[in-house]
Amino acid sequence: MHKAIFLDRDGVLNFEMGEYVTKPENFKVLEFVPSQLKRLTDANFLLIVITNQGGIAKGLYSQSDLAVMHKILTDALLSSGVKLTDIYFCPHHPEFSKCICRKPGSLMIEKALAKYHIDPKQSFMIGDKERDIAAATAAGVKGLLIEPNINWNFLVDEILK
Repeated sequence: MHKAIFLDRDGVLNFEMGEYVTKPENFKVLEFVPSQLKRLTDANFLLIVITNQGGIAKGLYSQSDLAVMHKILTDALLSSGVKLTDIYFCPHHPEFSKCICRKPGSLMIEKALAKYHIDPKQSFMIGDKERDIAAATAAGVKGLLIEPNINWNFLVDEILK
């Protein structure tokens, strides 16, 4: 079985600028992210993004806009030799509909665990909100809570010990 790092997006991989990043031109990958993810891939961790994107349901941006933002992310990482295994996103928002995929639900993580044959006991979720940790815990993955936009190299140090 594989081991994985599950990553929230806003505030962990890219700059959290408020409630939503609505335009691709405002999507900024945090400068330390490529080097930290490279350390993790070099240690044979799969890298999987797990992100709520309720702004789609609210009409603040489209799935096409989201695809452009994710291309910015993947291109920035590829230039450093890092390839994401997958990106899971929930486009729903509780103000408009109920769903079972939105964090703190664990469905996105559970789907990745099954698809990529991941051992949850060897895996971690890095997130900046309690709902990220709740989703990880529900899926049997260890959750690691950080403040938004901080360099989480200390977590990588701990994971790699």
